[in-house]
Amino acid sequence: MTDTHSNLPVGDLPFHVEQHGIDLIPASERWARPRDLGALWAGASINVEYFVYGALLMTFGFSISQALILIVIGNLSWLLVGLCSLQGPTTGTTTFGVNRATFGARGSRGLALFNWVTLIGFEIEGLILIVGASLVLANQGGLHPGTPLKVAIVVVAVAIQTLLPLFGHATMTTVLRWLIAPFIVIFGVVGLLSIGHGHLAAGTGTGVTWQLWSLGLAFTITLSGLSWTECGNDFSRYLPASTSKAATTGWVFLGTALPQICVMAIGAISFVAIGGADWTGANPFTALGGGHVLPAWFISVFMIAAIVQLFGVNSLDLYSSGVTLQALGLKLRRPQAVLLDSALCLIATLYAVLSSSFATLLRDFVALVIVWIAPWCAVFLVDWVLRRGHYETADLRFGGPSSAYATTGGVNVAGFVAMGAGMLAALLTLNSTVPLPSWLHPFASATATGHALGAMSGGDVSVFAGMLVAGIVYLLVGRATGVVRPTSPIHDQLSPPTPR
Repeated sequence: MTDTHSNLPVGDLPFHVEQHGIDLIPASERWARPRDLGALWAGASINVEYFVYGALLMTFGFSISQALILIVIGNLSWLLVGLCSLQGPTTGTTTFGVNRATFGARGSRGLALFNWVTLIGFEIEGLILIVGASLVLANQGGLHPGTPLKVAIVVVAVAIQTLLPLFGHATMTTVLRWLIAPFIVIFGVVGLLSIGHGHLAAGTGTGVTWQLWSLGLAFTITLSGLSWTECGNDFSRYLPASTSKAATTGWVFLGTALPQICVMAIGAISFVAIGGADWTGANPFTALGGGHVLPAWFISVFMIAAIVQLFGVNSLDLYSSGVTLQALGLKLRRPQAVLLDSALCLIATLYAVLSSSFATLLRDFVALVIVWIAPWCAVFLVDWVLRRGHYETADLRFGGPSSAYATTGGVNVAGFVAMGAGMLAALLTLNSTVPLPSWLHPFASATATGHALGAMSGGDVSVFAGMLVAGIVYLLVGRATGVVRPTSPIHDQLSPPTPR
């Protein structure tokens, strides 16, 4: 990395604006270690979002013990994020830079668009929760939470959340590491205050069918690891190419699954401890005042901490949406992409805050995310295995007709055939309140009529169906067409790229 006392531009230093976008990170600037990656993820994972997810899981009708089983199983999906972080050290570029190998130099742009929309959606979700926490504080301070106050909170929140991703990777790693210890303490207090009011048999949980289990599992898997798989390499690309794959995967899993299991479990226990509160309205945080579990003064502390945490996790979304916007082909520097995304988030969040129920918005959003991310993750990882982890890294950055990934018109047909099959399989097995033609999700809409589909009424196996079908189809079609060929890594031969 360039010395901070020289007049040369730095690539990635704390509290300096990161100079790199989707370009390749040269070996001289690969400063990070696996434990740095783990700390970044841990600082984002000990987060109030997952506390809310744990509480919302209980609204499905599970007992605490049943919810805990789902939370543990669902968070195993963080292993997928670890695997989807192994390409960054090899190539030195972001996920949707590597994705050009899987779907073609041009074809990757369509999937980048899906990812960009998804990340914007998660940013909006985080901002909605920031507004909700701010309104709880305003109520405690005697302020009336009307429309003008909501608008003001959104504007200020968007301005603040832009700062960390604007500075970039090293700054986010540093700040998120600072957040780990204090928020372990805060969630520990919430857990201790709640645990005496809930027990493992609490909650409804009677007569829970396999269909309901599948709905809860789809909800948990998607909102834990699966929805982050498309961001893994955005943050691992500063690891040296020689970094141990086991260490990378292990630190990602350690920094994410274990904290989130604990935080989601505390959310589930708090749901029972507080009792009878409305977690499914426009502002789930109002439920915290529904009982005598958390003192009023501690709710204020918790809401302030929640706001800080949400800014932290939103910084990862906003950083990744910025580099994804570059992968779409827009001629923007990374900081410019961050500012553009922030402006769009401002408009969309204002609409969502003033018109939507948070729980309904979240469940519909989760359903739409499953349909594309589950098949994409499978295709991306199968492609990596078929290539034996090797990529022509220069072609990932520059593309063009002579690129190794130009294929037919710049599109890897095998990738899109597999994606189409996987997305169709996910739609056919999806259970969602999103208005879709009944023929697109017969498992969810079928009634018990004694035939095979009737036995699956109300279930949701879209995550597994989407991944399984897409992975198998890509394995077969990719081999049959010969578009996936292992190559030799040439990263060390690259000259440093022009900073973006």
